[in-house]
Amino acid sequence: MAELLGPFRGGGDGGGRDRAGRDGDGSAQPRDVSAPGPRAATIFAPATAAAPAAIGVVRLSGPATAAALRAVAGDPLPPPRRAVLRRLRHPRTGEVLDRGLVLWLPGPRTYTGEDMAELHHHGGVAVRAALLEALETLEGLRPAEPGEFTRRAFLAGRMDLTEAEAVADLVEATTAAQRRLALRGLEGELGRRLEAWRGALLDLLARVEAVIDFGAEEADVPADPPAEVAETAGRLAGEMRRLLAGAVAAERLARGIQVAVTGPPNVGKSSLVNRLARREVAIVTPIPGTTRDVLEVALDLGGLPVTLLDTAGLRETADPVEAEGVRRARARAAAADLELRLVAATEPGPEPAAEPRVVPVVTKVDLAPPPAWRVPFVAVSAVTGEGLERLVAALRARAAALVAGAEEAPMTRARQREALAEAAAALERIRSGAATETVLVAEELRIAARALGRITGRVEVEEVLDRVFARFCIGK
Repeated sequence: MAELLGPFRGGGDGGGRDRAGRDGDGSAQPRDVSAPGPRAATIFAPATAAAPAAIGVVRLSGPATAAALRAVAGDPLPPPRRAVLRRLRHPRTGEVLDRGLVLWLPGPRTYTGEDMAELHHHGGVAVRAALLEALETLEGLRPAEPGEFTRRAFLAGRMDLTEAEAVADLVEATTAAQRRLALRGLEGELGRRLEAWRGALLDLLARVEAVIDFGAEEADVPADPPAEVAETAGRLAGEMRRLLAGAVAAERLARGIQVAVTGPPNVGKSSLVNRLARREVAIVTPIPGTTRDVLEVALDLGGLPVTLLDTAGLRETADPVEAEGVRRARARAAAADLELRLVAATEPGPEPAAEPRVVPVVTKVDLAPPPAWRVPFVAVSAVTGEGLERLVAALRARAAALVAGAEEAPMTRARQREALAEAAAALERIRSGAATETVLVAEELRIAARALGRITGRVEVEEVLDRVFARFCIGK
């Protein structure tokens, strides 16, 4: 059976642990780490922005945390999880660097599963720099790499990969909708759904493996795969496809909705972008071709993240620099989620065709009346502000439609979507009968289970073995 199971990694959790690898009391259970060397180091890093502030925080994690805390904040260690006021000194010179609150957080019930500490200091740049320099002089300590605290939390079993990625999404969230989406992922909703599917697949795989290895020898094991394998595979594939339907919207919500502002030169693109952004972000002149590159402006549109792309005026030109700007404008407009296609009321041109992703906008209605088009459009004036509220409402409605259902499917990474699609495709091959032989059915189940395991970071063979021996009484 070991050969058939393929490259599942060892280190399966027992029945007494939850999906994140914690025992019943919540203590962390480390994952099987193939390269544990870097984990021996104690890491430190500022946990607050590198800018002057009232308070700053420096975090430490690793086996030398207690010694480092004594060296900087003195003996004795503070009571666990209680803030204590201490003088913070340079461990070599004894110079007082600051006075702040110190937190001692012994593992394993910490974010990383290791001993941790926090130094809450005055948020000046010089204070932070002095503390970081002091910590770097201590043996066994080094600055943390990007994301290393959360990486250690994952390796310690404190969270799965979907939760770890949700941490990054929450930190980067700029709108209410992004915050809500990230919190859904951080609360483990996606991970629980994926683990339930993976558990069902492992049950099926255990039964099929039993047929392959023991069907001819054991009276209580059927000679062929149970008939419900194809039925269950089809049901699970359908559930996965429904989740995938909302995954594109979730990914779009997490990165922000891209809206290209296009049109000929001097139609008022930059003026409109400035009015929507409520600040001067683009240069506005009467000279055609002022905008040469794509200018990005982030907006919070009623809780939805929108990025306006101010593009070069679309026209034929002999100027190589402007021509490159036009090429980039066309490319970004084609790749954008929505397009505000501008025409001036003074030169409206022919009536445009209706396109789902395009919002026609007639500008300069303070200079001339809008055209009598049958196609719905929004008439605006960047000078007087006329029509801007209608434009914002129309844009928000289009944006909301693009991310509808996103919060029901908190998958914000392309790698998550691709792995889930791979799992669904494998199960659909079983349902359709494309995988006819028992060994091929087992292989498709392994592909699907392994793909789900890549999303959460759990790919383990022991769970399959546990199910085989428990269900079919083979270990006699």
